[in-house]
Amino acid sequence: MIFRQLIHDDLGCASYLIGDEHAGVAAVVDPKIDVDAYLRLARFLGVAIDHVLETHTHADHVSGHGRLQAATGATIHVHRDAGAAYEHEPFDDGWELTLGDVRVRALHTPGHRPEHTAFALVDGRRDAGRPWAVLTGDSMFVGDVARPDLAIEPADGARGIFRSLHEQLLTLPDDTEVWPGHLGGSMCGGPGMDLKVCSTIGFERTHNAGLAETDEARFVADALARLGPQPPNFRAIVDVNRGPLRSGEVHAPPLTPRQLLGRQEAGALVIDVRTDLQFDDAHVPGAICVTALRGGFGSRLAWIADRDQPVVFVGRDDADALAAAELAQAVAITNVAGRLAGGMTSWREERRAVQGVERMTVPELHERWSADGAGPQVLDVRERTEWDAGHIPGSIHVPYHDLDGLPDALDPERPIAAICASGQRSAVAASLLQRNGAAHVVHVVDGGVGTWAAASWPIER
Repeated sequence: MIFRQLIHDDLGCASYLIGDEHAGVAAVVDPKIDVDAYLRLARFLGVAIDHVLETHTHADHVSGHGRLQAATGATIHVHRDAGAAYEHEPFDDGWELTLGDVRVRALHTPGHRPEHTAFALVDGRRDAGRPWAVLTGDSMFVGDVARPDLAIEPADGARGIFRSLHEQLLTLPDDTEVWPGHLGGSMCGGPGMDLKVCSTIGFERTHNAGLAETDEARFVADALARLGPQPPNFRAIVDVNRGPLRSGEVHAPPLTPRQLLGRQEAGALVIDVRTDLQFDDAHVPGAICVTALRGGFGSRLAWIADRDQPVVFVGRDDADALAAAELAQAVAITNVAGRLAGGMTSWREERRAVQGVERMTVPELHERWSADGAGPQVLDVRERTEWDAGHIPGSIHVPYHDLDGLPDALDPERPIAAICASGQRSAVAASLLQRNGAAHVVHVVDGGVGTWAAASWPIER
């Protein structure tokens, strides 16, 4: 049997190549948008990718099913409730696909989305008919369960998830391996999601807090109370994934500094994908800092960029910008006007004007902070649940993705220190504040509010 897990690290998505080496046939489950890895692996293993299976119509990333079908001619399978607008073979609960000695059995698990389906794997060379593993998609994760608010009324979604978990997945033997559709960091689950790549039904039954609640009403109430912000662009991503199929490659034409300025003046959004340190040192005036060198680039970009607004990427070099454009396509940001050819070096070589952002550590902020508001204005750009759990007294709260302009509570002429939990979201926020007209922006680095609290400095809840 062939079984390989492939991870889209930026979005925390897991996909799978499964098949039978002797039969020379394979299927890909929940393909990511970059399909080259599946094609290379199939050639290496000597199998043909004849099938593509989708657990559901994804809301957080664009699927690679169109590219994979174009490259291989594979048949796409998805539950009939998905309403897919592309050529496919629909299935229902209990449907099976045979791949040599391997059988894939559909377990309809609605809740996250009405069509959501897990796939139990049966190896004919093992216990006949008894699944040894289950690909849980977005129904059960390692350490957590799915969110219920991406397709239907959240309470109805939560009830569906509860029943899918207890009537389908938890009926499997305890030694059944659990291989999820996402790892920790994805927006399709809750804060309990683990970075572990797999688990077992028995381990999750014992340790997964989302499975511990056996009362449906209490499960629903807890699921609704834990909801974070919905994935950005999720409705547009669902529309793309529902079809028609797309097989086009990313296109980001090279631009000279002069051409970049022209695109910017015409309304393009300039996204600097280098590290926040490089951005703070010097960047194109008006650019937004969203580093592509750490996980979560696609989600952060989707919060900031309007799908109808052209985007220009600035990297250390051309490879950085092209990689960012590929990651952007995974979250349906496809209106790419180009990339700065040669990266930021070409901008500096022409002695173009640059901007910078002051950096400040948490201890340095504490030295300048004053409870009476005499120090820098502190803007907390974390999510509301994080803010409620504890924040710096006198700070203003606006999540970084909601900074469409300067908050009314801030004085644009006084220093504004943007802080989060680690310095990553505050980097985006500081660049947005600067772009929106703040005169003196400070990027708090090397930690955040948790660092402040750990030092026993004042915290409000």
